[in-house]
Amino acid sequence: MKQEYTVTVYTENQIGLLNRIAIIFSRRKINIESLNTSPSEIDSVHRFTIVINETEEVVRKLCRQIEKQVEVLKAYYNTNEEIVWQELALYKVPTDVIAEKVKVERLLRQYGARAVVIRHDYTVFETSGHREEIEALIKALEPYSLIEFVRSARVAIIKASHGFHSKLKEFERGEPGEEVVENEFLNQQEGVFSM
Repeated sequence: MKQEYTVTVYTENQIGLLNRIAIIFSRRKINIESLNTSPSEIDSVHRFTIVINETEEVVRKLCRQIEKQVEVLKAYYNTNEEIVWQELALYKVPTDVIAEKVKVERLLRQYGARAVVIRHDYTVFETSGHREEIEALIKALEPYSLIEFVRSARVAIIKASHGFHSKLKEFERGEPGEEVVENEFLNQQEGVFSM
């Protein structure tokens, strides 16, 4: 059964990687609902947060395919219950409507919106929350001449995660291996060169 999944991908910051990852989705005809890229808690490691509606089997295969990219360190997938997530939204409304109608001000307080720009012709409000909360405020502001609206992509943190840096430390401890394996071909070549 299809449901919403958040795919978190840790990568090196390389040109063209976003395009290659997007191609993996388009080849499988999977629509990306939301896509965010940002630095992570580790220098030089970036984090992609991708939201899709798919079955778990498809998402699992997709993560394995993404991990085949050279610059990808790890890809995880989670349901909405396994993450803490938010989206940011900006709403532009006429300033005269806000000034004249106290009900709008009460409405904005109810949704936790705050003014970020106030001009004589318009006011821009900002709020964050889940998509349903953001869309509810759009509907509430439509009768008050909503001029413009924009919503960011999802940002998410995995609830059960101890951070990718701890995983990276595990990888570093495991590599290189304890045993030193001699390359027989190199040893033979060195013998030839030393003669």
